[in-house]
Amino acid sequence: MPASVALLDAQTVNQIAAGEVVERPSSVVKELIENALDAAATRIEITVESGGRERIRVADDGHGMSPDDAILALERHATSKIRSADDLLQVTSLGFRGEALPSIASVSRLTLITGQGEAGRTVIVTRFGSKEDPRSVAGDRGTEVIVEDLFENTPARLKFLKGDATESSSIAETVAKYAIAHPSVAFVLRFGQSESIRTTGTGDLIEAIGGVWGSELARNLIPIESNSSGIEVRGFVSPPHITKPNRAFQQFIVNGRPVRSRTLYASIDAAFRSLTPERRYPVVVLQLNLDPADVDINVSPTKSEIKFRREGAAFEAIRLAVKSSLMENGIMPSVAAAFVPTTAAVGGSTVSSPALLEPIAQTVRDLFDERAPMDPVQAVKYPFLDLLDGLQILGQVLDTFIVASTDRGLVIIDQHVAHERILYEYLCGLKEGAPIERQGLLEPQVISFDRPGAIALAEHLEDLRAIGFELEKFGVTDFAVRAIPGALSDKGAIPILKDIAEELVATGGKSGLQDARHRIWITAACRMAVKAGDVLADREMEQLVRELAETENPYLCPHGRPITLTFTYDELLRRFKRT
Repeated sequence: MPASVALLDAQTVNQIAAGEVVERPSSVVKELIENALDAAATRIEITVESGGRERIRVADDGHGMSPDDAILALERHATSKIRSADDLLQVTSLGFRGEALPSIASVSRLTLITGQGEAGRTVIVTRFGSKEDPRSVAGDRGTEVIVEDLFENTPARLKFLKGDATESSSIAETVAKYAIAHPSVAFVLRFGQSESIRTTGTGDLIEAIGGVWGSELARNLIPIESNSSGIEVRGFVSPPHITKPNRAFQQFIVNGRPVRSRTLYASIDAAFRSLTPERRYPVVVLQLNLDPADVDINVSPTKSEIKFRREGAAFEAIRLAVKSSLMENGIMPSVAAAFVPTTAAVGGSTVSSPALLEPIAQTVRDLFDERAPMDPVQAVKYPFLDLLDGLQILGQVLDTFIVASTDRGLVIIDQHVAHERILYEYLCGLKEGAPIERQGLLEPQVISFDRPGAIALAEHLEDLRAIGFELEKFGVTDFAVRAIPGALSDKGAIPILKDIAEELVATGGKSGLQDARHRIWITAACRMAVKAGDVLADREMEQLVRELAETENPYLCPHGRPITLTFTYDELLRRFKRT
């Protein structure tokens, strides 16, 4: 006979809830930081031992709790943030469910020490959900929570924790998000006696970013400020030549809450689609302020994912804000940090210009080496068109780089990637939404996909045809590829097709197709552009530079390689010790 239905005891219910709220030590830190911020703390200190499994201490100077509230706070669904389901539509606090403290207490040895000032502090100790009688101690206003022996009573959960280094890294990432999201709060994170993060709490966002990600990176960020469709967007973004290999340096704060959202990531990708290297990501910190009723924060147990009531408006507000800022703050890589004057000629190189160019040749070769890291390059802020005032072509270096003088200084341009950028934007402008030229295969190529990918492709055969792919169903999960985009080889086309299938499955839409369209344009522009080693006449070089100045992004080619470097006259005089 099946077991009869029975109510679970409170301890079991708490442990089930803890499995949703407290996944790992960083989850504990997150929940306790949110409680501190909701208590109007101006300073939060976090100390961690052994990756958080042995001990986590979070102390704040917030308004604290009375003895009665402290006792009640350890009960499930006891909260001061909301009173009914209707309040969920206007939640402005970070926490609101009343699950964090009891969930943490059910899987650890937890000590809560809290007070509101003159009356001292209340101390409540729990042992895996079992509470001891509260006691009073002297102390100032604020709250301190100590969590020890995390998951000791749930060995199955404990064994799934990673090593101390991995768990510590996750904790640091969590603290970093809240430190950036709340620059008016001073954060300190220590692992044992070693300090990892410290911010001042002055309210200066760029200072908070510097305290977390480093001052050098923070100094190079571009400010963003806009207000569109009732969505205020403020923050900072990196120039196109400063990118990262993943999204770890992309942070979004919606009404004070660090969040994840496909809409937000997609909006940044759309703004940077033609600006950054493929599969590279800009540094982004964006604060969005909008009506709480337009955001659903009750999507996941961790409250880290959200949904916008008006997804399209949020997408466009961010895309336009970021793109406008990038265009208004024309930023061009500068060679000042790397240039070292030399009188040595470049052996075996072709220099079709006066001897002035010889000291620059090797530096140019090094700077445009696509294997070299791009992040350390300094940046000069001014619109590209200003650089064309007084333009005079001096010649070519290595039959690859155009060197010119302007009213501001010397300009060095990679002719191939400059022409590639011009052609890419030409293709984008004339062929947006139009079919791409197809090339039929002599023999159809049969490609297998997983079932979700096959279903997604089958639903978008006409869209695929519009970007140059002609496919025919060939079984349950196989397709016969009969034609590919004319700009691609069959070896290059098939990986793109597989990427499209994965993206369609992931997004449930057409973003994969749009990305593929741009990748095809990139390949076509690269094949059509003048090559390194092509000798150009002065008039051809001048025409290329002027056409480059009219592009949307004269700084990076579609693949992400630098097009233009500058050397101002002030820098030149300083290097030769004439100032």
